[in-house]
Amino acid sequence: MSAEETRKVHSTPNLDQLEDGPWPSFVTGLKRLRDSKGKKYAGMMNDLLGQLEHSYTNRLGYWKGGTVSVFGYGGGIIPRFSEVADKFPESKEFHTLRVQPPAGLHYTTDILRQMCDIWEEHGSGLIAFHGQSGDIMFQGTSTENTQRAFDALNDIGFDLGGAGPALRTSMSCVGHARCEVSMYDEIKAHRSVINEFLDEMHRPAFPYKFKFKFSGCPNDCVNAIHRADFAVIGTWKDDMKVDQDEVKAYVGEVGRKYMIDSVISMCPTRALSLNDDDTLEVDNKSCVRCMHCLNVMKKALSPGDERGASILIGGKRSLKVGDLMGTVVIPFLPLDTDEDYENLVELARTVMEFFAENALEHERIGETIDRIGMPAFLEAIGVNPDPNMVKHPRTSSYVRTDDFTEEAEKYFERKARTEAAE
Repeated sequence: MSAEETRKVHSTPNLDQLEDGPWPSFVTGLKRLRDSKGKKYAGMMNDLLGQLEHSYTNRLGYWKGGTVSVFGYGGGIIPRFSEVADKFPESKEFHTLRVQPPAGLHYTTDILRQMCDIWEEHGSGLIAFHGQSGDIMFQGTSTENTQRAFDALNDIGFDLGGAGPALRTSMSCVGHARCEVSMYDEIKAHRSVINEFLDEMHRPAFPYKFKFKFSGCPNDCVNAIHRADFAVIGTWKDDMKVDQDEVKAYVGEVGRKYMIDSVISMCPTRALSLNDDDTLEVDNKSCVRCMHCLNVMKKALSPGDERGASILIGGKRSLKVGDLMGTVVIPFLPLDTDEDYENLVELARTVMEFFAENALEHERIGETIDRIGMPAFLEAIGVNPDPNMVKHPRTSSYVRTDDFTEEAEKYFERKARTEAAE
C-alpha cells in the first residue's frame, strides 16, 4: 500500500468549527490540499492540520524559529520548526519564502501558473497574495527545498523580499495603469527606491523593520499612512477641477437633498457648498484632500493639475507605543521629472541612515521620533518645519508647549518671500 493509502487523517473537531461561519475558511483550503490525490504535499498538510488542532486543544503554539536562508541572502525566509515533530513528522519544517511582487501588483496569467507549478514542486502548494508588507507568501517547505524553490522563482524573474531587521518588501497601488486619480508614477517611485536599496533588504542591518508604501492618491489603497515607515501619498497643490455641467447632471439625477446629505454635509472641513443654480462652490484653501467628494462625483470633480506627493513618516501597528499614523514631513514633493524621483531616493536614503544610526534595537522610526521629538528629527534630516506637520493643535492657546510657534512664523515669512519673488 502507498503512503497515501496508509496515512491516518487527523481528527480536527476544533478546526472544523471554523468552517461553520458565513465566510470562507483557511481550514477548508488546507483540507483541500490535504485531500489532493497524488500530491506530494498532502502528508505535510495533514500533519499541519493535526498540529493546528493540537495547538487549539492545548491553547499553545508549537512553532519555533531558527536560521534558514539561501546563498548570498541574510533575509527573505521565515523559518518554522515544529516542537511536536514526533507527533506530526511530515510538517516538522514549514518555512515561508517571502517573495517580492511586481510593482503595482501587475501579473500575467502565465506567471501565476508558473508560480503555482514551482510551489507544488518544491513546497506545500499554499500561497498567500499578499502579506501586509506586500510579499507573496509561499508558505510551507522543508529546509532542503528552500534553495530549490528560490532558484526556480529566480529563474522566472522573482526575488526574495525582506525579513528580520531589514528594509521590507515595498508595495504600490495599481496606480496610473487603471486609476483616474493617480497623482504620480507609482511604479517608477516604487522601483526607483527598492532597486537603489536592495542590499538593505537582502542583508538585514537595521535596528528593526523599515517599510515603504506608495499610494497614488489620498484614498491610500495600500494602507501606507498607517502601515508604512515611509509613506508616499499622491496629492495635488492647486485647485480641484470642477465640471459644473456634470455637477448639475448629478444633482438632477440624485436630487438636491441627497447631494447635500451625501456630499456637502460629509465634507470634514465644510469646504463645499451648493448654489441655488445647482453649481458647486469649493473653498480650496480649506480642502484637506479626503477624496470623498471625488469618489462620489467621479465625472464632476477631479484633482488639480499641479500634482505630486506628500511624504509621511512613522506609520506602524502596535509595538512599544501603540499604533501610529504617519506624520507629514514633506507636505508636497513634485514627482514629474527624473530629477524629482532622484530627490525622492535621496530623501529615503537620508531617513534610513538616520534610522540606522539613532533607533534603539527593536524600535520603529515612528517610535524613535516619538522618543526624541519631531523638531530633532527634522533638524537631523535637514527639513524645515512646516505647520502642516503639526499632529494636533496645542490644547491651550496660552501655553507654548514646543517651538512650532516660532517656526511657523518663519515658515509664513519664507512663503511670503517666495510668492513675492514669483
